[in-house]
Amino acid sequence: MTCARTAMNNAEHERNAVSTILTYERRSSAVHPPNDSPGYRSTALRHPKKPLVIIPQTLSEITGPAYPYGRLDVADSDLTKQHPGEPLGERIIVSGRVLDEDGRPVPQTLVEIWQANAAGRYTHKVDQHPAPLDPNFSGAGRTLTDDQGRYRFLTIKPGAYPWKNHSNAWRPAHIHFSLFGTSFLTRLITQMYFPGDPLLPHDPIFNAIPDPRGRERLISNFNFDVTEPEFALGYTFDIVLRGSRSTPMEE
Repeated sequence: MTCARTAMNNAEHERNAVSTILTYERRSSAVHPPNDSPGYRSTALRHPKKPLVIIPQTLSEITGPAYPYGRLDVADSDLTKQHPGEPLGERIIVSGRVLDEDGRPVPQTLVEIWQANAAGRYTHKVDQHPAPLDPNFSGAGRTLTDDQGRYRFLTIKPGAYPWKNHSNAWRPAHIHFSLFGTSFLTRLITQMYFPGDPLLPHDPIFNAIPDPRGRERLISNFNFDVTEPEFALGYTFDIVLRGSRSTPMEE
């Protein structure tokens, strides 16, 4: 009886996994950018060439390893306070909520960001763009969502930068977002853009999203309620994890 029940459970799990993959593929084709986007040249070298493989989710995949949340402090979410001096550039506040498909908050989600500095250069040895590095800005931060799914970062508005995707190619100003669920294996990655950026219509990564409404959901909103007088402009960027209004994620 136990073996029969185990076989039934395994069969049910496999059916659910297949259903999940098919649902994800249908959703991805409508909302998320395809793995192979011809306009974004390097996807030809990076996207998977074989079908998805079903990997059973055991307790270890669902619950761990988890991030030690107790190690977070104020400097993790304030990118202007991670070094002795003030970073160069325009201070901005980026805040928002992480929500499910029904608009319910997702608390205790680890949100990480990374970005270029005000001159459009990353603090990374691979980035050799001839723009100055800022010794007082590393460009990375992290925080946890509260009980209402809210997060907040104080940072510097990133600059645009050239890339070699095509002739005279420039990436619009953007901030990368990474969200972790209950473990490191439940990770989603997306990008946030700024309203009114003239480079958005020319960016192959932004335009790889087939749904115009999906592209709009990657553009933050300027918000006077988040703006702090005489200190920093404020932007809001809500992230929806599932459903028809989900935020487009990198595959």
